[in-house]
Amino acid sequence: MEQADALPGLARLNNLVRSVSTPEFAGVTFHEVLAKSALNKVPGGGGALPFGWTINPYRGCSHACAYCLTPDTLILMADGRHKPLASVRVGDLVMGTRQAGGYRRYTSSRVLARWNTHKRAHRVTLADGTEIVASGDHRFLTERGWKHVTGSMVGRHRRPSLTTNDSLMGFGMGGTYVREAPRDNGVVCTRVTDGPAMRSRFFDVVVPAISTKVRFAGLAITSDADLRVTSVEDLGVDLDMIDITTETGDFIANGVVSHNCFARPTHRYLELNMGTDFDREIVVKVNVAEVLRKELAKPSWARHPVALGTNTDPYQRAEGRYALMPQIITALADSGTPFSILTKGTLLRRDLDLIAHAATRVPVDLAMSIAVYDDELQRSVEPGTPSTKARLETVRAVREHGLECSVFMMPILPYLTDSREHLDAALAAAKDAGASSVLYTALHLKPGVKQWFMLWLEREHPELVPKYEAMYASKTYAPKEYRTWLAARITPLIAAHGLLRGEEDPVTGGVRSAALNAMRDGEGERVRMLAEPPPAPVVPEERLTLF
Repeated sequence: MEQADALPGLARLNNLVRSVSTPEFAGVTFHEVLAKSALNKVPGGGGALPFGWTINPYRGCSHACAYCLTPDTLILMADGRHKPLASVRVGDLVMGTRQAGGYRRYTSSRVLARWNTHKRAHRVTLADGTEIVASGDHRFLTERGWKHVTGSMVGRHRRPSLTTNDSLMGFGMGGTYVREAPRDNGVVCTRVTDGPAMRSRFFDVVVPAISTKVRFAGLAITSDADLRVTSVEDLGVDLDMIDITTETGDFIANGVVSHNCFARPTHRYLELNMGTDFDREIVVKVNVAEVLRKELAKPSWARHPVALGTNTDPYQRAEGRYALMPQIITALADSGTPFSILTKGTLLRRDLDLIAHAATRVPVDLAMSIAVYDDELQRSVEPGTPSTKARLETVRAVREHGLECSVFMMPILPYLTDSREHLDAALAAAKDAGASSVLYTALHLKPGVKQWFMLWLEREHPELVPKYEAMYASKTYAPKEYRTWLAARITPLIAAHGLLRGEEDPVTGGVRSAALNAMRDGEGERVRMLAEPPPAPVVPEERLTLF
């Protein structure tokens, strides 16, 4: 189904072909564009090779999930009045929340993104009569933290979810008012009772000229409303739904605090800057292989190694629909250009025969990103990605094709995947699958990503929040002391399992190309390049992250 409406930044692109939604990718919109260039020059290497080259056939990644509400849900605006979610637009000021001391308080929050989807509907009913229809993935703030509408305590769908033991935070939509007897001058007064819920609803109707009493900003989120969850009902149908992303990461829906997701910053150049746009709005460069061939044919092209997978995953699910990689691989091999691929996607196996043939013509380096070896934790922190077992089997398949394959154990999560037991089991599994080498770094949290990760941590491992806040309060990277400690722990384990410590490309952040040892100069002649020294225990910049 083609969509006529494009997102803000995309609407201004003169190379947008169409926007497409398909049943097999529920909730995902593919924006097909004509690329003007395929090769991206990445500066910053220094020395004999002061730059690197990458190809990104996709922008965004179709690995994750959506959070959404029905269009008639009432959203509390910054002026204290309500507006149906269907009428809320990017740039509007709504009411969100912020933590101030020991209290969470209402605060103004700008809408940064808005998108549509189609999801299974569930009705959440509260004791005061408030009803909210949302997807099972949506989250609300309870007295015990953020919880999904539906979930399970065990198995692959394990996650905190609403039960009748929970009470939501906010003021709900219940309440009463008292109509007083007419005064001598004929004026009739109505006295609003039951706090913010009824006050907000009443002012929606009467629209007072003086709005002082309507304002919520600065008020603590306390209420006498009975917001106990009385039922969560699967409605048995899929409904059109909407979600928004705000500056504070939340908003007030039908009088209760509702969550939205932070997206990764790589979409900002298209104004796909927050929310789940990174997961649900996928930009596809449908002509990337054609453009690439023209660029590779230029006399000025010096056949520098090209990295794929250092920004977005070239073997994400969308590749199953568009199949851009076979043409890219063929174009690189035909031009004599070395390349490397870093992926989490098991779809790599589809192209292994082609890659093995390319490797007879040019240097090829492959790496599989496998950061978490605990099944429950992996499903929680990387929803929508292939399982650890499936990725290890892909490593094995690569080796069976006679190709080398590195494993990127990136990032290592402090207090979650840095135990000796977890690292030992991870390295044993990588070795058993045939990994040629392993690379590791500690987690780093860039702005935007940090908020998203901390919300996940608060939901799944609240006991670790103070430790992470201490480590990453004003920093992107883990403290030097932690990285030194981690290196001292994992280095002997790598050696004990007979694995090599792999080398990260200093520019692209992908696996270091073997071709860097035999590069061509500006005249196209092959010259010997000195290998970079082995990475120090403290990595100056860690580019790869799960999020």
